[in-house]
Amino acid sequence: MKQITQTGLTVENAISEALEKLQVTREEVSIEVIQEEKKGFFGFGVKKAEIEVTVIEKTSLPEKEKTDETTEKVVEITEVPEKEGEKEKVPTISNEQAIQETKNYIQSIAKGMKIEDLSITHEQRGKKVNFYLESEKVAMLIGKRGQTLNSLQQLAQLVANKYSNQFMMVQLDAENYRERRQETLEQLADRMADKAIRTGGRVQFEPMPSYERKVIHQALSRRLDIDTYSEGKDPNRYLVIKPHK
Repeated sequence: MKQITQTGLTVENAISEALEKLQVTREEVSIEVIQEEKKGFFGFGVKKAEIEVTVIEKTSLPEKEKTDETTEKVVEITEVPEKEGEKEKVPTISNEQAIQETKNYIQSIAKGMKIEDLSITHEQRGKKVNFYLESEKVAMLIGKRGQTLNSLQQLAQLVANKYSNQFMMVQLDAENYRERRQETLEQLADRMADKAIRTGGRVQFEPMPSYERKVIHQALSRRLDIDTYSEGKDPNRYLVIKPHK
């Protein structure tokens, strides 16, 4: 039985992180809220949400139920026999609704930010869906160091997996920000690694999302003179570099 405990800024944020780690949809797990998030007062008393997520095990059905279920599934994906010279098909399940609902959600957020000209296109590759945002005010959706874009991406993934029949990995991009950010991180990684060697001590980055930490790990994987590792808990988890001994 797969089970993990996850923390997050909000309950929904913790659920999103847990689903991504387990590679399952919300319908495939049971969720127990251990602690609701607390905003605190002037920065004091802030508490993260904590949940326990358990993957629901599929139990075997009695023989009759198995037969009925199998028959039902076959009907869903096969053609119905011809009737009176006409051929009818039972609709198959697709992710089109999930993608459209995700676009609608992003549009609603944009309108709340007074962005009326947002255009969204997408590209799907297996379970991964990339959404591309275009607007004269798209910088507002990116935010400082991509923080707004990253938060919107997490929410968009929750919406996508609410409607999808299988797990979907969502990525949002605007004005080629992701590629430009990757180049910036790779350059920063080399500078920080050189600093660690020069000073002989450890250096640490500011907190960043897991995929950005991964970019730095990969960029420095070729260097044998330093070690890299992560410390802390999300969303304040950060990467550390120190000279290899």
